[in-house]
Amino acid sequence: MNLALQGRWRHYFLLMRLDRPVGIYLLLWPCMWALWVAAEGVPGGLNLAVFIIGVVLMRSAGCVINDYADRDFDPHVERTKQRPIACGAVSKEEALLLAGGLALLAFLFVLLLNTLTIWLSFVAVALAGIYPFMKRYTYMPQIFLGLAFGWGVPMAFAAETGAIPTVAWLLLAATVVWATAYDTIYAMIDRKDDLKIGVRSTAILFGTADKIIVGILQALVVFILFLVGQRLSLGGYYQIALMAGALLMVYQQYLIRHRDAAGCMKAFKNNHWFGLVVFLGVVAHYALA
Repeated sequence: MNLALQGRWRHYFLLMRLDRPVGIYLLLWPCMWALWVAAEGVPGGLNLAVFIIGVVLMRSAGCVINDYADRDFDPHVERTKQRPIACGAVSKEEALLLAGGLALLAFLFVLLLNTLTIWLSFVAVALAGIYPFMKRYTYMPQIFLGLAFGWGVPMAFAAETGAIPTVAWLLLAATVVWATAYDTIYAMIDRKDDLKIGVRSTAILFGTADKIIVGILQALVVFILFLVGQRLSLGGYYQIALMAGALLMVYQQYLIRHRDAAGCMKAFKNNHWFGLVVFLGVVAHYALA
């Protein structure tokens, strides 16, 4: 492989944010919660493989679409001005082809699943395509991110059971609220730049009440997940995991206390551990109870 081609693949790699896997984890954990609950602890091997591969592919496609949508904004934001499209390393046409190829590949894997899951995948693609443009029209694009990141929940139930029960919508609601909280923390990093260039976010909408509202959202996430546990009769292992998750969110509040970029970024990334802890609680319930 010549150096020029190696350079192109490196730019694509960076455009898909494969060097920053935290986004993959944040998309993955709700899917894993749902698969384990729907299958009562023993998800099908095919479903598990398709959802893991699908998460990586769709998160990568979403990052490409996001940078395409922000191509006129990113050069003016300190944190994003060196992204491949913003700095001219990848063209708009290349980005669209890459995103389309990733989405198509993900869809080919979904075709291995049942009809209901296939139909739901069209909503997933629509949400992934719509979200990046919402910051132009609403101060709450984080809700659309939550829907995009959480749509794997009903898809997981559909894949495992052929139906979408009430608990699936509760888990989706928890994911939407969770994503709104952690992406508000993320948006706090860029708030000054976003105000200058006209990009909207919940961090701007909440203003000086941002930390309080994020705390309320975090408490709501834990409460909804508690309701999920009650509905499914998840036992002590799950409840301990949920308490540990609540402590992680308290720690995140500590990290964002000064609203500095380093603290907010660390708090944002810490949400991976929240998702993992909840997942381990679900796994432990079915494996050990």
